[in-house]
Amino acid sequence: MATQLIENKLKLLPAKPGCYLMKDVNGKVIYVGKSKNLRSRVRSYFKSTQVGRRAELVENIRDYDIITVSTDKEAFLLEVTLIKKYQPYYNVQLKQGTGYPYIEITNERDPQTKLTSIIRKDGGYYFGPYPNVYAAQATLKFIQKVFPLRRCHGKQGRPCLYYHMGQCLGACFKIVPKSVYEAQIKKIKSFLNGDIGWVKKDLNQKMAVASKNLEFERAAEIRDQLNYIEETVEKQKIISHDNTQRDIFNFYVDKSWIAIQIFFLRQAKLLRSETRMYPLTDTNDPEDTFSSFIVQFYGQRNRIVPKEVLVPAKIDNEALSEVLHVPVRTPKRGQKRSLLNMAKDNAKLKLDEKFRLLELGNRKTKGAQKEIFDSLGLPYGHVIESFDHSHIQGADPVSALVVFKDGEPDKNSYRKYKLKGEVEHQNGGDEVRNTREVVRRRYSRLLKEHKPMPDLILMDGGQIQVDACEDILRNELNLNIPVAGMVKDNKHRTNHLLYGDPINGIPLKLIPLDPKSQGFYLMTRIQDEVHRFAITFHRRTHAKNALSSKLDAIKGIGPKSRNKLLRQFGSLKKIKEASIDELRSAGLTLPQAQTVKLTL
Repeated sequence: MATQLIENKLKLLPAKPGCYLMKDVNGKVIYVGKSKNLRSRVRSYFKSTQVGRRAELVENIRDYDIITVSTDKEAFLLEVTLIKKYQPYYNVQLKQGTGYPYIEITNERDPQTKLTSIIRKDGGYYFGPYPNVYAAQATLKFIQKVFPLRRCHGKQGRPCLYYHMGQCLGACFKIVPKSVYEAQIKKIKSFLNGDIGWVKKDLNQKMAVASKNLEFERAAEIRDQLNYIEETVEKQKIISHDNTQRDIFNFYVDKSWIAIQIFFLRQAKLLRSETRMYPLTDTNDPEDTFSSFIVQFYGQRNRIVPKEVLVPAKIDNEALSEVLHVPVRTPKRGQKRSLLNMAKDNAKLKLDEKFRLLELGNRKTKGAQKEIFDSLGLPYGHVIESFDHSHIQGADPVSALVVFKDGEPDKNSYRKYKLKGEVEHQNGGDEVRNTREVVRRRYSRLLKEHKPMPDLILMDGGQIQVDACEDILRNELNLNIPVAGMVKDNKHRTNHLLYGDPINGIPLKLIPLDPKSQGFYLMTRIQDEVHRFAITFHRRTHAKNALSSKLDAIKGIGPKSRNKLLRQFGSLKKIKEASIDELRSAGLTLPQAQTVKLTL
């Protein structure tokens, strides 16, 4: 339901093209979209019934902003810029880079061919990407033998080894005319674009000459090169009648999800394919989402736009073409049309498989998390955070935080805390003080950095920890995050959640979870994970502190020498096993090294 603020703003929307930014209760941008008509599009979010991911988005919208532009092209570019800037939760977020190598012909006075995964706007020629790094290496090796350019650093004053092997044109000791390079590069480009007939003919002639001159090793080498062409190039099915580099995009939509299939045609062959699947937020116009995906896809680092892009009907080809600066076409018949249909069939196949897997996986992840929120009488939330402390009789107290998003651990968000203590001479085993300190540090930092808060905090303990956590949140930080405790029975098995808000007059009560339910398994998993993470961190911290103490006790070893040993060896065992010379190589003097060796 739209707030009064949104209702008032909807009346002022212009019927112009532009972008809109949806915001949550904390003012964080959670979705960025574009439209040819902002008035119609933005109103549709609040004036019609929504389902799936779009309903989830609308439920979290508390405000929005708009930016008007003049053309669809400007809207395309602005949307991509805003998504990169805000990284909204409900937008498709593409991973940077492909991870696949390219073959590059460098743009230099003395050019060379090499493998690279970094695409620069330096005037070089990039061919690929290759899905198989070994195939790319083999192709490069073939090119360097058959169409040599420069293999050495150049200007050495003498011929390099590669020149003697016939794999360098001689930039190492002479000036190679540009025309020679240009002729060779023309051959390389022709070969990489699939024209191999003339190469085979030329190699066969050279092999015949070598055999006639009794140069059998040379003839065998040329034979191997011919075998490479037959094994790796000719056996690939030619699926296009021209050598134009082109990418083919098509999509399939079902149950508020979109699957996008991409075919990469190089050398007149299908070099590689990719499928991307995302929950669809803008269900009214999947073509818009599809077009935005393509713009973002080529906006990635290390992504080259081909000579031509093929897309299905109902896509604004002209706008896409203006943004990508290459022809964007929709084939009506023939082989290209068949490839476009094949891309859609593949997208449907992958999405159907995804639904089957989602149905099985959601029972154990998102469904399990929903069970926990339902048991507490709370609306579904995406993020659960949980704390646990660890110490040995108060020594080296630490705390650990784990984060679960939609029932899955988000290990990049895990955090470790070395506890400082609230008061002087604090006992590190004081669970209340440890809880208060780590909760204060965690959520005051999120507030300071304007980052989103979790939807639920689970404390590994009973009422004492829950009260301490809620006191800091409510009375110091003015936060209203729900807090529950994971409570164990007398056999040390977690079987209940402790939940309530006594500060606001809601008494704490024990809420049982069905031991056979997915929600119970998820709660147990969260508790086991935070305990494991805390114990592991504490062991490392305690071991490091114990090692530092032992080194500090050695006469003549101060903090600087101690740190040198820790950096070099990392453990007491390795320091014990080190020789005098190895200890000295770590930065100790001879007397210090001898003292350490004798003492340990």
